[in-house]
Amino acid sequence: MRNDDRDNFDYVVVGGGSAGCVLAARLSEDPSCRVLLIEAGGRDWNPVIHVPLGVGVIRQQELFDWGFVTEPQPHLFGRRVEVKRGKVLGGSSSINFMAHNRGAKCDFDRWVALGATEWSHEALLPYFKQLETWHGAPSQHRGTSGPTHVQYTCTTDPLGTAILEAAAANGQPICDDLNGPDAVGFGLAQSAIHNGKRASASRAYLAPIRRSRRNLNVVTRAHVTKVNFRGSRATGVQYRHKAKLCMAYAGTEVILSAGAFNTPHILMLSGVGEAAALRHHDIEIVQDLPGVGKNLQDHLSVPLTYKRIGPEGPLHRMLRIDRLAVAIVQATLMGRGPATVLPSGVNAILKSRPDVETPDLQMLFGAGAMEARAWFPHINNWEDLFYLRPILARPESRGEVRLRSPDPLVPPSIDPSYLSTDRDVATLCRGFEIARDVARQRAIDPFRGEELIPGAGCQSPDDIEFHVRCTATTVQHAACTCRMGTDPLTVVDQALRVHGLDGIRVVDASVMPEILGCNINATVLAMAERASDVIRGRTQ
Repeated sequence: MRNDDRDNFDYVVVGGGSAGCVLAARLSEDPSCRVLLIEAGGRDWNPVIHVPLGVGVIRQQELFDWGFVTEPQPHLFGRRVEVKRGKVLGGSSSINFMAHNRGAKCDFDRWVALGATEWSHEALLPYFKQLETWHGAPSQHRGTSGPTHVQYTCTTDPLGTAILEAAAANGQPICDDLNGPDAVGFGLAQSAIHNGKRASASRAYLAPIRRSRRNLNVVTRAHVTKVNFRGSRATGVQYRHKAKLCMAYAGTEVILSAGAFNTPHILMLSGVGEAAALRHHDIEIVQDLPGVGKNLQDHLSVPLTYKRIGPEGPLHRMLRIDRLAVAIVQATLMGRGPATVLPSGVNAILKSRPDVETPDLQMLFGAGAMEARAWFPHINNWEDLFYLRPILARPESRGEVRLRSPDPLVPPSIDPSYLSTDRDVATLCRGFEIARDVARQRAIDPFRGEELIPGAGCQSPDDIEFHVRCTATTVQHAACTCRMGTDPLTVVDQALRVHGLDGIRVVDASVMPEILGCNINATVLAMAERASDVIRGRTQ
């Protein structure tokens, strides 16, 4: 392997997901700075990524995904849980449900209390505004000219309006803007969609610049196997590309943006982690950091599903195969039509009980089955459904990502330790009760048929807990496995530099001190925006 100018860069960014796309775009703004972005998946050329309704196909067919599953979870009756992570340019922002939730001020107050004093709501707000163009009512806390376009998800389904009326009748607050600093209650969901297409990090940050910036190199289908060190300084990375082992040299920094599972995995493969675990796999120790892979946090949700009666729902109506064909052509060629709208127009951030200090539940609504498919009358029709999914927003449970093998192509062991505390179980059960109370309000009567999951027989506290443990699944928000801070189990400082090492940072969801009380992608974008300024010595 030869070290020549083609292999030398100022910055090598590992992972072309949400954070990696932001960093590649911002760091390459300086034409004298050479940036390499390495992504394990392919380019995001497939139209199913960009048409919003294509997310159903992506999930059902497990496209553009790492294929990770957890270890058996003892508190979920030994079930293994699928934990999706995007393996394509744009990362999970190319396969998620496009929800755009910032988190509230109280989320970042908790970060400050945990030692991340430079990552307050006040510090991040300019970056939340910088990254977005908001297509709703003007507001001093919303952005107007950023690369990520954000709009209300769906405002045309009358069931969404009925859910808001039912929530109010149940005594739940109604929130005008769920991305406001003190958002609590039910409100209209917001999505990263622009001109009828998914506004992924790749589409927002890379697509406008990739052809014009000669100092930005993007390599896809390249699997990083380790970070190279000279003493305590990172000098570059080793990666497999087209069946060859390649090297890339970083004159300034290596930046790991591979996510809450792959970033700690790469660090451990590189000799950075708990010394005893690394010795077990005969890996040479570069830095003993026992916190690498620890503190894994994630959001669990449980289903509450009803048959939809009355007028046919918009998703079910549009998925009739003859209508679907027209809708896909409209969305692909013109960026308009029913395939550009997600059937999930309501979201909620809630307190499980009035005396809870900060909201500890999130609630998702969907007007259609998660497994919805194309259909035709008398052939393969499926029942029109709607669901509410309460989410445990602030889990006490803490898991771990561990090294399974020194072979970099063997996936890590992922053990979130879901529902390992009594409070987590009680909170999620309470969230289920709130969801059912809302669904039983009079405003939903014209739409609500039979309760299909879990069904009318599930009534007692024991029944509800059994349902929770049998059916709880992640909403794919893994975070905190390389958290920032100063205590012995933190991995990076507040500038996101890895403790005890030079020339290496981590910028992704793994550095969060604690998981947010909502979807995390928008905050990952804001963190990467701020990190790019920190790296370049800029301030806002």
